[in-house]
Amino acid sequence: MSTSSQTQFRYTQTPSKVLHLRNLPWECTEEELVELCKPFGKIVNTKCNVGANRNQAFVEFVDLNQAISMVSYYASSSEPAQVRGKTVYIQYSNRHEIVNNKSPGDTPGNVLLVTIEGVEANDVTIETIHLVFSAFGFVHKIATFEKAAGFQALIQFTDAETASSARNALDGRSIPRYLLPGHVTSCHLRISYSAHTDLNIKFQSHRSRDYTNPYLPVNPTAMEGLMQPVVGPDGKKQEPQSNVLLASIENMQYAVTVDVLHSVFSAFGTVQKIAIFEKNGGTQALIQYPDVTTAAVAKESLEGHCIYEGGYCKLHLSYSRHTDLNVKAYSDKSRDYTISDLSLLATQGPAAMQAQPSAGQVPAWDPSLQARPSYGSVPGTVPGQAYQASAVPTYMNAAPPAGSSPLSQPGATSMRMPPPGGAPLLGQPPYYGQ
Repeated sequence: MSTSSQTQFRYTQTPSKVLHLRNLPWECTEEELVELCKPFGKIVNTKCNVGANRNQAFVEFVDLNQAISMVSYYASSSEPAQVRGKTVYIQYSNRHEIVNNKSPGDTPGNVLLVTIEGVEANDVTIETIHLVFSAFGFVHKIATFEKAAGFQALIQFTDAETASSARNALDGRSIPRYLLPGHVTSCHLRISYSAHTDLNIKFQSHRSRDYTNPYLPVNPTAMEGLMQPVVGPDGKKQEPQSNVLLASIENMQYAVTVDVLHSVFSAFGTVQKIAIFEKNGGTQALIQYPDVTTAAVAKESLEGHCIYEGGYCKLHLSYSRHTDLNVKAYSDKSRDYTISDLSLLATQGPAAMQAQPSAGQVPAWDPSLQARPSYGSVPGTVPGQAYQASAVPTYMNAAPPAGSSPLSQPGATSMRMPPPGGAPLLGQPPYYGQ
């Protein structure tokens, strides 16, 4: 017996009419398996492209003696079994028949399991994966992770047809080099179907993304995990800037609506989009500006200030990894101000066409401090507040009280909220509380 053939077999296994073949070439076809095995008997079933690397297969003979004949032949032959020049390792399978000719990875579904070969986890971003696969249809969700097989991703499409189209076009292909870091020389996609039908994405991060839910909490730590540190002139690490701000609001004694945030943040430039969401019992919001410079001015001016007098609704701002928010054009928790089709807003909500606040809502902040007609008295809207209804103050041009200092940033003004227990003094200019 030759040395090369000794490693092809395991002799302690119980003979079976199903043989397990390993080390097959990539995407070995059923025809190639039949061609290898048919000299020893009739093949009644096969299962190809099994295993993480899809280089294994099962072959079932009609009779046990035929399987034994094949194993015995190659065990005593000086020439090992080969397919496309690769040595194939043969052993008896633990199973005695192939029940299903299709593995779960071969059954079409709307979720793809993608193995990205030749890269490390940080070499391919979730944005690159989304760009590649969204060419075939709307991508609902993406989740990336590391397994023994390498860096993998689950990609959810609307239906199995769209997923099949992406799989057929991309399986075995490479991600374009211009989308990859310079040190990556090769990157191949191995794609199969997943048994999942709806991925459970808990938060937006550099490892997971839900493109159907703009209100999903953002994990700032995870989102910033891939970003390279920026070092300032003094050698200290600086926060990477973005045109989208992440606002955390503490001491929420009063409701903060999309209109209130728009009034506050639009004092520093055009606000394009806003999304409000809840995270760990607190309220957060994403505010998108057209450029980083405007966002930086707003962040510097508003950080640590309060929307309402008395230290209520204090803002803590940081830069988001997002650059373009995917939000509904008009809803209670989001707004897209870039949509110019007013008829679309009208269909999404009648309040979208109204400039005046609804009943019970504090009037929007007036950055220009122009005199405006006062609104009628409204009842307290915050649950649990015991104070009586008070008239909402008119915003007026007035000199600040003696001893007060103006804000350091031009255009940084504030809206005051009536304090519990009575109405504010009329004629006083709005300001930020510290």
